[in-house]
Amino acid sequence: MPDLIVEKRNHITYLTLNRPERRNAYSPEMIIGLAESWKEFRDDDDQRVAILTGSGTEAFSVGGDLKTFVPLLTGARKAEDDWDHKLMADLTQVLTALLRPFELYKPIVAAVNGDAIAGGCEILQATDIRVASNKARFGLAEAQRGLVPGGGSLTRLPRQIPYCKAMEILLTGDHMSAEEAHRIGFVNELVEPDKVLERAEEFATRLARNGPLALRKIKECVLRTNGIPINNAFTIENECSAVVMTSKDAREGPRAFLEKREPDFIGK
Repeated sequence: MPDLIVEKRNHITYLTLNRPERRNAYSPEMIIGLAESWKEFRDDDDQRVAILTGSGTEAFSVGGDLKTFVPLLTGARKAEDDWDHKLMADLTQVLTALLRPFELYKPIVAAVNGDAIAGGCEILQATDIRVASNKARFGLAEAQRGLVPGGGSLTRLPRQIPYCKAMEILLTGDHMSAEEAHRIGFVNELVEPDKVLERAEEFATRLARNGPLALRKIKECVLRTNGIPINNAFTIENECSAVVMTSKDAREGPRAFLEKREPDFIGK
């Protein structure tokens, strides 16, 4: 089986991190697969929402494999196979895999089936709706290994949760319970382990019924205006709104509502 399983159903792309024997730790193959899959998802007009999850119930992902992936990046291990050489030939694939920086404005739902530690916790910060197992743990353990969580957390985490809590997570490297992650707003919902994917699919299916162009422009505006002066932000909001309001979908939605039927959105 590949280290990343990709499936497409009903306008939803499923990406499953598939190394349960290594707690779904990132391998060169998995990173390359993620980078390629995000690009494909972005460019496929038929795909409206993505679900990101892991195999098994023990871990969503514990980040970079400390035996293979991390030593390759630090130079402690030389490239050995085709996946190693392909990754080292273009290290921007690591950034794309973790969606930093990468312009992907379609919504992503995370189905956190188990522990999300280090890089596994980092990639969550690039998702939009997060459903987690009530048995999951979260954390950025890099500082305990003499590393830094440079896969997006140094920038994203303080923007998503309170500053002091973000610094506690970043500096201690300690684990955080699912209940604490929910309390501080890092995840949307907690469910029983066997209900994680089901609930994530409910969210994704709900989003896929909405106007795909509207979804993209909502996410684009939120990301592009984050942290900039409000007048500049309004300019971007006006730009994004204008694209949607002059679209065919903007005419189809109200018409379908008046005709009491499901809208036939085309994303244009």
